[in-house]
Amino acid sequence: MRGFEKVVADLKSLKIQGAQAVAKEAVKSLYHVVTASKAIYPRELLRELHAAMNTLVKTRPTEPCMRNALQYILSGLSPHDDIVLLTKSLDEHIRSVLEHFSSAEQNIKTYGARKVRESYTVFTHCHSSSVIGILLEAKKQGKSFEVHNTETRPLFQGRITAKELSGSGIKVSHYIDSAARLALKKADICLFGADAVQSDGSVINKIGTELFVDIANTYEVPVYFCTDSWKFDPKSIYGIDEPIENRNRDEVWKSAPKRITIHNPAFELVEPTKISGIISEHGIYRPGVFVEEVKRKYPWLF
Repeated sequence: MRGFEKVVADLKSLKIQGAQAVAKEAVKSLYHVVTASKAIYPRELLRELHAAMNTLVKTRPTEPCMRNALQYILSGLSPHDDIVLLTKSLDEHIRSVLEHFSSAEQNIKTYGARKVRESYTVFTHCHSSSVIGILLEAKKQGKSFEVHNTETRPLFQGRITAKELSGSGIKVSHYIDSAARLALKKADICLFGADAVQSDGSVINKIGTELFVDIANTYEVPVYFCTDSWKFDPKSIYGIDEPIENRNRDEVWKSAPKRITIHNPAFELVEPTKISGIISEHGIYRPGVFVEEVKRKYPWLF
């Protein structure tokens, strides 16, 4: 089980970042559970797998993509199969999930690159593999543009974005978070990742996103969220809001005086009325239409 425990530790410590990367590693960690299992009967193995899923989900509260991927895999396994057949089914389901992510990633790049035009200035925040993929695809198509991005305190994920883009020959201007207004005034479009999409079309993303969206709306800069549609949270249909993870205060200020309350939320919600569109593997849609597409394409989510 050591391999599984390492994945759990890496998820908790944010060594694994990005909703899709989190989901992929969580899904693949189920192989470790099966390898280490001494179960004789299918029901025993299924209990171990479901316990593993619960452990994985608790590591990152605001990760519907991981929850959906794990649910897809485990809900299709039958306790009536023998161990060999159950293990084979698990392998097939894991492969199916990873194929979905690969296909979705390519489609998001293709659709998103259409929004990046010649000589554009693109604003982005934090680190999103979907946004990175779109910008690299636009670069591959021969488009010349530059990117304004934020450092993204307290863990500076924006530095990852800046390094990846500049390393691929894209011009990057890296701004401290509190200077984002200056970066946005010069932008033609905002591209953000997404950690969750709720049933009303609202999007949950890295803390700071709503502030930057409000500024973008003021300057009439269009705002697009780029995401795999498996980040939709089906529980939100029943009025259960996606939980907002609060990170350790030490990330902000180690050894801070005890009388000071430190707020370190990891995410925040952006209302659909502030969003120009959601770019997913299915195309570019207004938030409400995106939700309807998810319902139509993935009925198993519901």
